[in-house]
Amino acid sequence: DDPYKVFVSEIMLQQTQTARVAQKYPQFLQAFASFEQLANASLKDVLLQWQGMGYNRRGMYLHKAAHIIVKDFGGQLPNDPAILVELPGIGPATAASMCAFAYNNPTLFIETNIRAVYIYFFFVGKEKVHDKEIMPLIEATLDYDNPREWYYALMDYGVMLKKQFKNPSRKSAHHTKQSKFEGSDRQIRGMIIKLLTQESSATLQQ
Repeated sequence: DDPYKVFVSEIMLQQTQTARVAQKYPQFLQAFASFEQLANASLKDVLLQWQGMGYNRRGMYLHKAAHIIVKDFGGQLPNDPAILVELPGIGPATAASMCAFAYNNPTLFIETNIRAVYIYFFFVGKEKVHDKEIMPLIEATLDYDNPREWYYALMDYGVMLKKQFKNPSRKSAHHTKQSKFEGSDRQIRGMIIKLLTQESSATLQQ
């Protein structure tokens, strides 16, 4: 329930599996233990710690957002999704989940494991389920007294469902399969970032 730790974990968990985040998360917190330390670090140092997470722009957004939180909010994570969504790299779902987990705020959001639970139970035999159909169910079932634990439970339950059955999220209208990493532009960009964090300058020949 530490707002800074929630902030870091929520950005890390965007488009990255939990097992991978679990390895990098404690290392990142050891290097940057607060919004102030993260904001005062160089982008190079932040990206060095971010290596292995993929989607390096998230590390850049994390750094930029920390600057704004320190400068405009005194180093305190705002407890308002409408404010958070204006920060770099934070969309509506991430903003709402940050408020739920950091402040036990009864916000409404959908992520992949939550989506799996509702599709499995409420949309049997239906394909291309839209999040607009799921959101009223999330609102109706939310534990407004303890949303933090409710969402934790939903996410854990979604993970279990995916292990026992064919991933229910595949029936979502929003489901996309991540493109192959090997040989992709993402791999090339990652190699460039790695080189630039190790060298003070580089040439095309390198």
